[in-house]
Amino acid sequence: MPRGGVLEGRKAVVTGGAQGLGEAISERLAAEGADVAIGDIQGDACEALAERLAATYDVKAIGGAVDVTREDQVQAYFERADAAFGGLDLLVANAGILRAHPIDEFPLEDWRMTLEVNLTGYMIAAKQAARLMIPRKRGAIVQINSKSGKKGSFRNSAYAASKFGGIGLTQSIALDLAPYGIRVNSVCPGNLLDSPLWVNSLYDQYSKRLGITPEEVRRKYEQQVPLGRGCSYDDVTSLVVFLASDQASYMTGQAINVTGGQEMR
Repeated sequence: MPRGGVLEGRKAVVTGGAQGLGEAISERLAAEGADVAIGDIQGDACEALAERLAATYDVKAIGGAVDVTREDQVQAYFERADAAFGGLDLLVANAGILRAHPIDEFPLEDWRMTLEVNLTGYMIAAKQAARLMIPRKRGAIVQINSKSGKKGSFRNSAYAASKFGGIGLTQSIALDLAPYGIRVNSVCPGNLLDSPLWVNSLYDQYSKRLGITPEEVRRKYEQQVPLGRGCSYDDVTSLVVFLASDQASYMTGQAINVTGGQEMR
């Protein structure tokens, strides 16, 4: 497939890009003409995805193992991307984890790890992206947040805290980088009901907890959405592409919901 699209020639890094939503984001960026560096703790999966995207979309793509909580690894990966592509135009900070427990039982180790990956990992990636973008006086950073960044989440306090913090970080970084023409925004998806997290884990967990079938769990969550369905990868990736493009040149410091009306603030 020939190159082409609204991100033709852009250079992007995606953290947490090996599977699920991260894989979908990486593929959509490549389909829109961007060169893509895919970083994830699953290095082999990153490399395989990069090979497929390069062959399918005629773009440059690289992949490798990156732990976003390790600044040395993140810095080395950004330097590799810069050398491979000759610059950086876009960071999509997608790496994240979820550890859910009631507050009276929450293991401190799980709490700290959730904030370390979701919040500190975002800061480290944004820091390294900014260092490459500032001299060029252009660029875009897009954080994948959550509706849990806008409203508390039952038995999910660490995740919500990390995502609330992520929105504050987005707004603060946007102020830091505005003088350099670099825009920073967050995307807040609703429940990705067809994602590996739901299909391989949450349906069974909620089915056992609620005493209903996995199919009934899905319907329960769909009924909570005014538009009547879960969030899709296309819903999210379309907004990421828009925010990365020149069409969003006057948007920064925003946290935009993609929730079908479930969250409106």
